[in-house]
Amino acid sequence: MSLLGTILRRLFGKSTPMLSIGTQAPEFTLPAHDGSTISLAELRGKRVVLWFYPKADTPG
Repeated sequence: MSLLGTILRRLFGKSTPMLSIGTQAPEFTLPAHDGSTISLAELRGKRVVLWFYPKADTPG
């Protein structure tokens, strides 16, 4: 199972087909590090990197 597949399954709660390279990502909204939320639509037209970091042993 790829990381992208795992992320998509967690975002959408079901089995999601893998995206091919160059395919536009589906719309999503995620919590940001500061507690706000950000959606892909807000970043449309920009290069985006999703960085997931576990909050284990952190105050947040």
